[in-house]
Amino acid sequence: MKGDSFHTLKPTVWIGKQGCTGALIEEIRVQLKTRSPVKIKWLRNCEIDPEDVALRAGARLLQVRGRTMILGEARPKP
Repeated sequence: MKGDSFHTLKPTVWIGKQGCTGALIEEIRVQLKTRSPVKIKWLRNCEIDPEDVALRAGARLLQVRGRTMILGEARPKP
């Protein structure tokens, strides 16, 4: 999927006021195995570091726009 078409994806993970918990990271990992990319949105009152979320989930950060991020499967190490 090209970067231009990410806007057509529906968010499948929402980060709420509890922030990015371990259970949420596990859900992102499960979704990355069944679908890629995964669109994640978070509330205005949450401070989220998209790079940290991608690192914790073992994913690749594809795009960040406002309070929305797109994660994809991590590339295998050569």
